Parts: sequence; structure tokens; C-alpha cells
Amino acid sequence: MLTKRLEKALNDQMNFEIYSAHIYLAMAGYCAELGLEGFENWFLVQYEEELFHAKKFFKFISSKGGRIIITGFENPENDYPSLLSVYEKSLEHEQLVTSRIYDLMSIAHEEKEYATTSFLQWFIDEQLEEEESVANIISKIKLVKDAGLYLLDQEVAQRTFVPPTGE
Repeated sequence: MLTKRLEKALNDQMNFEIYSAHIYLAMAGYCAELGLEGFENWFLVQYEEELFHAKKFFKFISSKGGRIIITGFENPENDYPSLLSVYEKSLEHEQLVTSRIYDLMSIAHEEKEYATTSFLQWFIDEQLEEEESVANIISKIKLVKDAGLYLLDQEVAQRTFVPPTGE
């Protein structure tokens, strides 16, 4: 059985995972507006992952006899100055999630709630992958930025004027 303190902390994280999904859905919308379908897809997958995480918390809390409490959420950021900034915000967010999971693990250790520590270990491992994935994309965006603009410049340089017929 969960203590009230741990139950509240787990509920808070479950709700934060849902909020995280909203953040990634907004980021997908930003990429869609730019016509970057691959990056849009990447963020839509992140959205689905965050909902999966929330469901894991939901099921765990329920399995331990806890009460599920759903709360409201802030509006996520919808506008960004660049694709790079979207991923930098994503990395900051994942680092925040990691710190929150660590805090949960500390509470579980303090309360000697070993089933919860076992459950949270999956999230610790997951966060390592999440942060690494986003950091790798940031590195790649920085690497290809100028080369990508060069390739796009080459593509648009091929445009020619074709007079309309009948003029």
C-alpha cells in the first residue's frame, strides 16, 4: 500500500506525463506548420510515448490500491524561433522529467517502498535513452544546418520560369 505522500507524488508524475504529451503534440504542430513531416512524426511518437508513460503510472498506482487524481494542465508553448530551439526545449524538458523521477525514487527509498523503486527503475533507464536521443538530434541539427541550407539552395536554384500558355 502506498503512503499518501508517495501516492500524491506518483499522481503528480502521472499528470506531468500527460502534460509532457501535450508539449510534444504542440511541438509536432510547430513542425507541421514548417512542413517538416519527419520531425512532426518524431514528436508525435514522443506524444504517444508520454501517454504510455502516464498509463504505466495510472496502472501502478491503481495496482497498489492508490487513488487516481487527474489535474489540469498549463497550455504548452506553441511557437519557437527555430527547429533547433524546439529540440533544445525538448532536452530541457526531458532533463526535468529525469529530475522528477529521481525525486520519486528518493521518496520510495525513504519509505522503503521496494515495489515502487522497482517500478521507477524502468523510468530511470527510459530517461537515459530519452535524453540521449534528443541530444543526438540536437548535435545532428547543428552539424547539418549549413549543409542542409546548401542542399536546399541547390534545389531551389533549379527553378525556372515557364511562361503561362496562351499569353
